[in-house]
Amino acid sequence: MSGPRVNLLFLGNSSGVDFSISPIDEETGELQLANCSGSKRAGDWNLNVTPGMNVSKVSISLSRNLQLCLPNATDCCATPLCVVEALQVLACRDAVVVAHLLIQAEIYANSSFTGNVSENATIIPNQVFQPLGSCPCDLTAGACDVRCCCDLECTPDLKQLFNESCFTGVFGGDVNPSFDQLCSSQSMEYTPDWFPFLCVQSSLNNTPFLGYFYHGSTSTPKVPSFKIPLQTSPGKLFTGYRPGDPVMAEENEYFTIPQQSMAGQCVGNAPVAYLQNFDVKCLTSLASYKEGLPHDVKINSGTGDFIQQNVIYRTVTDMDKFITESESLRTPEVLCQNVTFAEHYMFIWKDKNIEQINVTVFLGSLCDGEILTQRFTVRFLNLKSTNTTELFENPGYQVGKPVRAANMNVSDTFGSLNIWQPAGRGLCTSATYTPVLFGLDSFSGCTLEVDINEDCSLLRGNVTEKLNSLIQATHVGKRGNSSYSDPSDWVEIIRLDPFNSDTNVSTGSLKGICPDIPANLNIRIMFADVGAVQGIPQQEILAVQISYSTVIWQFQCGLICENSISFLPITASVQFIKVPPQPPVPMTRFQINYTEFDCNRNDVCWPQLLYPLTQFYTGEPYSQCLAKGLVLAFLVLLAAILSNPWFSEIWK
Repeated sequence: MSGPRVNLLFLGNSSGVDFSISPIDEETGELQLANCSGSKRAGDWNLNVTPGMNVSKVSISLSRNLQLCLPNATDCCATPLCVVEALQVLACRDAVVVAHLLIQAEIYANSSFTGNVSENATIIPNQVFQPLGSCPCDLTAGACDVRCCCDLECTPDLKQLFNESCFTGVFGGDVNPSFDQLCSSQSMEYTPDWFPFLCVQSSLNNTPFLGYFYHGSTSTPKVPSFKIPLQTSPGKLFTGYRPGDPVMAEENEYFTIPQQSMAGQCVGNAPVAYLQNFDVKCLTSLASYKEGLPHDVKINSGTGDFIQQNVIYRTVTDMDKFITESESLRTPEVLCQNVTFAEHYMFIWKDKNIEQINVTVFLGSLCDGEILTQRFTVRFLNLKSTNTTELFENPGYQVGKPVRAANMNVSDTFGSLNIWQPAGRGLCTSATYTPVLFGLDSFSGCTLEVDINEDCSLLRGNVTEKLNSLIQATHVGKRGNSSYSDPSDWVEIIRLDPFNSDTNVSTGSLKGICPDIPANLNIRIMFADVGAVQGIPQQEILAVQISYSTVIWQFQCGLICENSISFLPITASVQFIKVPPQPPVPMTRFQINYTEFDCNRNDVCWPQLLYPLTQFYTGEPYSQCLAKGLVLAFLVLLAAILSNPWFSEIWK
C-alpha cells in the first residue's frame, strides 16, 4: 500500500470471525506465530470491519500525521519516506486461522502546503501591449547589474561608473525600439531617396516588436448546411437538372431512396441522381426495418415547380421471392407487420426537367425472425420514347449504363459483355455475371479449384474458357442506341489471344507447377466526346481491346501436402480510356530542344513572366488585365525616376 488507507474484501460468512492486525518485527523480519488473540489496533494502525451477507469490507488506516517536519516540530515525518512497515492481518473462527494477508506499506510524507497563502499575486502584463520583461539585463535580485542602466537597483553613483557603456537594444531595456520603416527614423544611415514616399507614420505603440497592430472585427463563419440553395417561384431561376445532379424535393431537401454504397451495404438516405438508373436489393429484418420518405413528398421538376408522385399500391403474392430466410414457422403468437417489399420509380423526363413520376409500391407482411430482401429500382424514361427498352433522346452513352454488345456470327445477334459477381465462397462455379457499365472501371474475379495432378494444357484451356464466357460478343455498340440491323453502329472487338503460333508454351514438367496460365482478362474500352445534345455530352465508344496476362500457378500446401485441391484466382478488369476528340498540338522544335523553358517540367516558367497579359490567363477580362498592366508600368517608371540623383537634389 502507498496511501494511509487500504480496503480489503473477506469472501464468505463473517459471523463469528475475529479480525486482528499485528506488525512484523522490523529488525529480524520474521513473522509472528498465528495468534488469534490479537487486537484491531497495532501502533498507529487501526482495523475496521463492515460486515455483509457474503462479503465483508475490511479497512486498514494509518492514524499518524504525514506532514514533513518543520524546525522544532514533533509528531511529523523526518524524511520524505515516512512509513516503511509490514503488517499481518488475521481472520480467526473459534481460535483457528481461516485467512491471513501480508501488507507492505511504503508511504511518503504529504508535500501539500498547509500554511497561510499570501494574496499578493504577481500581475503579469498583457504582452500584446507591453513586454513581459522591461529590463532583460536585470539578472541579479537585490543587486546592481553592471552595464544594465535600466536596473532600478543601480544608484546614480553606480551608473556613473558604466554610463558610457550600457547595454543597448532590447537586452539593455529598449524593449520598444522604433523600427526602420518609421518616418521618424530618417536619421539612419543610407536612407534611400524614395524613403519619404513609402515610410510609415505610426506611434511606437503600434510596433512589430509587440505584435500589436490592428484588431479588426471578427466575422462569424457561416457553416454551410447540407442543402443546395434553390430559387423557386415566382422567380423560377432554377435552370433544370444536369446528368448526375441530385433530385430535389420540398424544403430544399434531397429526394432519397435506399441505394448500395461502395462497401456493399445499403444506405437509406442516398440522393437520387438525375438520369442514373439503378436496381438495388437490401436485406432487413423486422427489428431493423425503417420506413423511407413518404410518398406524398413533392419533387422539384427542374423549373422551380413541384410535382406530385403518382403512387400505385399492390400486394405481394409470391412471398418466396422476398423472404430469403425464416428461423421458425409462423404462429399466431409471432409479431408481424405490414411493410414495403419493393418500390419501383419511373421518372418521365424531357430536356433538363422532370415531367412525371410514377411509383409502384409492393406491400407484404413481415414477421419476427424473417429476413426480407427489399428491392428498389429507379428508371428515367424520356418523354419522346415510344417504348421503355430502347430509345433515348441522347444517342451517346451515359455513365452507369450497360455497354451494348452483339454477336454478329450467329442469327440472334444479341450479345453480352460481363464481369463476375462472386457469391458464397467466391468459387467460379457459383459466381454470377453482371454487365459492364459504361465509364466505371471495375475489377472482379473468382477462384478455380485445381488438383495437384492437373494437366497444364487442360488447365490453360479451362481458364481460357472461363474468361471467354464473360465476353459473348464480337462487336460493341458505338452508342447507347446502336441498332442491331446497322453494322456501322458497331465496332469489332480486338482480341489478343494469350497463345499464338509464335509463342512457345511450356508444358510444365514439374508436378504442381504450371507456367503461362492466362489468369487475368484485361478489357480496355476507348471512348471520346463526339458532341453534345442539349448541353449533355454525347460519348461514343471508338475501340475495344481484350488481352490476357499470364501467371505461374504453383500448388500451395503447408508442411505436408495432405490436400490434393488448391485454388487459382482468375480476374477480369475493365478500364475506360478517354481520348481527345482532336489530336494534341505537336511540340515545336524549341520546346523539344530547350526543356528548361518548359513550364510543365520546371518550377521557374520564364515564358509566363507576364502571364496576366498573355492569352492563357482567363481569370479576368482582358481589358482589366491591360489596365492593371499599364498601372504597374507607371509605378515602375515612377520608381526609376525617383531613384535618380537629380531627384534627391530637388527634394533637398
